[in-house]
Parts: sequence; C-alpha cells; structure tokens
Amino acid sequence: MRTKPADLIVAEGGRGEGGELRRTMSLWQLTLFSVGATLGTGIFVILGQAVPKAGPAVIVAFLLAAVTALFSALSYAELAGTIPVSGSSYSYAYATLGELVAWVAGWCLMLEYAVSVAAVAVGWGQYLNSFLRSLFGWELPAAIIGSPGQDGGVVNLMAILIVVLATWLLLRGASESATANVVFVLIKVVVLLFFCVVAFTALRAGNFTPFAPMGVAGITAAASQVFFSYIGFDAASTAGEEAKNPKRDLPLAIMLSLAIVTVLYVLVAMAAVGAMPWSDFDPESTEAGLAQIADLATGSTWAGLIVSFGASIAIASVVLTVMYGQTRILFAMSRDGLIPRVFQKVNPRRQVPVANTLIVAAFISVLAGLVPLGQLAEATSIGTLFAFAIVNVGVLVLRHRRPDLPRSFRTPLFPATPVLGAIMCGVVMAGLAGVTWVAFGLWMLLGFACYFLYGYRNSRLNAEVV
Repeated sequence: MRTKPADLIVAEGGRGEGGELRRTMSLWQLTLFSVGATLGTGIFVILGQAVPKAGPAVIVAFLLAAVTALFSALSYAELAGTIPVSGSSYSYAYATLGELVAWVAGWCLMLEYAVSVAAVAVGWGQYLNSFLRSLFGWELPAAIIGSPGQDGGVVNLMAILIVVLATWLLLRGASESATANVVFVLIKVVVLLFFCVVAFTALRAGNFTPFAPMGVAGITAAASQVFFSYIGFDAASTAGEEAKNPKRDLPLAIMLSLAIVTVLYVLVAMAAVGAMPWSDFDPESTEAGLAQIADLATGSTWAGLIVSFGASIAIASVVLTVMYGQTRILFAMSRDGLIPRVFQKVNPRRQVPVANTLIVAAFISVLAGLVPLGQLAEATSIGTLFAFAIVNVGVLVLRHRRPDLPRSFRTPLFPATPVLGAIMCGVVMAGLAGVTWVAFGLWMLLGFACYFLYGYRNSRLNAEVV
C-alpha cells in the first residue's frame, strides 16, 4: 500500500533505460489522439442496437452517456494536469492509493488496450471487404479475413496487417504517429459529417414521433449501451511524457476530445433517426448501419461506399492510438520495476521504446490473427470502468493528502464530481453480464499472481524502502 510521491513520478517523466522520450506533441495532436481512440467503429454500427431500445430518444441517450463520461473525464483532467506522465490511471493510483491498487489499474488497462485493439483489428477485414465489394465487385478470400474455424477462416491476415502498419508508424516516432493519426481522424470526422449532410436531405419530421416510445427505461438502457462509445477519451493522458506543455495541454485535450465526440454522436444520431424510421433499425444486423442509411437516403450505393471507407479509416486510427497508449503504460510500469526492464528501454536515435512496441505488436497480432475473440472483447469494458473508478477516488485522496500540489486544472463541484463519477462507473459495471464479471475475475486472479511473484519482489519502491 506504499504510495510513490507525485513529485518523484513527475521528476522521472520521460526517462527510460538508454534514452528519453521526446516532447513533440501539441494540444491539437493530443486532442486528436483521444478523439482517434474514442471515435471508432462503434458509432458506425451501434445505432442499429441502440435505436430499438430508445427510439428517437437515442439522441438523449447519447447526451446522458456523455454526462456519465464527463464526471470521470473531469477527474482525469485534474490528475493529468497534476501528474503529467505516461502511466495514466496507473501512475495516478500509485501516487494516491498505493502500489497494489496501481498494479490493478495497470492490469485493467492491459486488458482494455491489448484485447480491445485486437478485437477492433479483427473487424478491419470485414469493413475492407465491404468497401472492395461496393467499389470493385470482388472481395478478399474468407481464409485471410476470419479467425481459425470461423466462416472458413484460417489466419486473419488483414488483422495482422493493420497491426503491422500501426507498429511501423509507432516505430518511426511519436511525432510521426501523431501526424498520421491527425490525418486518420480528420478523414473519419469528414466522413461522419458527410453522412449527416446526406441523411439530413432525407429527414422526415414524422420519424421523431413518438420521441421516446420505450419511456425513461428505454433511454437509460440505450445510454448504458452507447456509453462504451465514449471510452478512449483518456488516451491523451498516456502521452504525458511526450507532450510539449503537459500541465496545460493534457486537461484541455481530454475535455476537448469529449466535447468533439459528443457533438458528432448527437449529430449522427439525429441525422440517422431523421432519415429512417426508428422501427426499421435492425438490432440483429451486423452490417454497417450508417452505410445502409446513406444508401437509403441517396437511392444509390456511392454514399454508403464513402461511409464504409470512413469505418475502415476509423479502425486504423483506433489501432494506432490504443497501441501507443498500451506501450506507454507498460513503459511507466517497467520504470517502476513491476514488469521486466525491457519495456522501458528507449532507442536513443528514434527516442521510442522499440522493444516494448515490438512485443506489444507481436502479442496483439497473435490475438487478432489466430484467436476468435467473439464476445470476450466485451469484457474489456469492465476493466476500463474499474480504472475510471480508481481515478475518481484518486482525485479525492490526492486533494486530501496533498492540497499543496500545483494543479493546472481543478475538478469543479468538488467533491461531488469525483464521487458521482465513481458511483456512475459502479452503476454501469453492475449492469454488465455475468460472463463479463467471470472473465474479469479470472483476469484479476492472474494479475495478482503476476504481481506477487514478480512485481512486488522487483518493485523499485520496495527496494528503496528496504
């Protein structure tokens, strides 16, 4: 339960074995890193599942989910400005709640980042196929776009390919990765705005009545589902040691990214429901719902083709930003001695953790190419929510223990905001399926075994105290 002083965590920022990370990221790049990690394929397909629950009031569901995410985002913003390092909630927990809780947070983030990015990569081949089918009338063989034993799949080479491309960008440097992500994010934002324009041309006022056919219960059920489309706003906090002005820019990037994503989600929801009656949305469909609506609005396939292209770009952006976050969290954990030293080695020429990046890429490639993840990927959500809850509690603890620390951002309405943030995380977690809790429990048991067999024995903080 020993804590690591926040001053020490900040002082060590950027330092690794053999070199230091380079501070190159601007506020703009940090903001789009969070947008890139958040604005994934979810919005391209989630309306098909959420609209039947809430009807046109799915618009309210997106706003309700945004408010729920906002409580945790405010807590992240305060801690990111106070402790601007790469470890995100892992480092924040180390400074406030102790080493064991920090390990739990880091272990939860490993589950969130590694498995979720593999799950996203698995779907890239499907979107690419949809795009190729619409454009050229042919598609890739099932053997290379599916997992072994699933619909003729042998090895999902397309999933491995997108991971390899992201790895290549990450190895070139943080600045180059951030620049590529800016391009990816701008493309998918333009595609979503294009969808809105197309769908609004087919808007029918009658499609908004009745507005909430399932009542308040339907709205809250849909909000719980679409909440997971907001996960990722914390990605900027993993870039704390490569930001030019982290104390100022990290809190701003987190809040700006959440605002941008919320506006886009609400616009897309309004356009989609206005263009197609809510009763026509198929919750069982796995196709790209926005592409279907775009085709319906225009009476042709060219609009859906553009939307499918946007979904493919969205996956590339998520894979890049989430892999980046994973490597930087492992970098921070390795520097503290909780995982092997190889993860903190920095290439002096490229100023990136090369070995760390290659190990993460290899692990994700195996998951994405060979393991049929299925609904197991949904278990990553509970790890994310648990990490969010830890951050909310961390704000309360750090305000009590270190009121003297300089804070570039203070959570408003303290202590109500972090308390509500922790409660909201608990409420959403309570609504998850039993199998999700079982998977999470097994993952945590494995994590405790790793900590007590390796992390506790090799902890730098433990060695310094002894």
